[in-house]
Amino acid sequence: MRELSLHILDIVQNSISADATLISIYINEDIEGDRLTIKIGDNGRGIPEDKLMHITDPFYTTRKTREVGLGLALFAQAARRCEGDLQVDSGVGEGTVVTAFFSYSHIDRPPMGDIKGTLISLIALNPGIDFMYKHIYGGKKFFLDTREIKRELQGIEINQNEVLGWLRGYISEALEDLYGGEG
Repeated sequence: MRELSLHILDIVQNSISADATLISIYINEDIEGDRLTIKIGDNGRGIPEDKLMHITDPFYTTRKTREVGLGLALFAQAARRCEGDLQVDSGVGEGTVVTAFFSYSHIDRPPMGDIKGTLISLIALNPGIDFMYKHIYGGKKFFLDTREIKRELQGIEINQNEVLGWLRGYISEALEDLYGGEG
């Protein structure tokens, strides 16, 4: 995967498959500390301990539809290639947290990619799941919580075209403010 947003999408899809109803996505671009942290957490089924030790093995998967599971293995490889690492914490019935660390300035670090498109797709296709998104860039912060948005909508579905159009604009503007015209 050439963009980090695609890795995020893949991990979130795992959370959705694990019956998560709340998924958090945290990105911290710490330029001064030369560290990028991406953390995806959920309240899904969790991963049994015996399966957790194989989680980044590309030839081990619990899926019946294919014989390999490349998502976490590729994410781990991308992090390690950039002087970072990947950590997975999980407990059955407690959910899962996947955290990846990268050297921010490393020449091999993939670009962030289309975060706005990733968020909009997740929200549009999964209206019954709540998402919390927190993004920090150089000390500036952007926070989005679909639970708050749903309360404001007072029964209007979050995945209606008008709402999604507003969300696109809101996220675009927030990311532009976050990056100060750089992104």
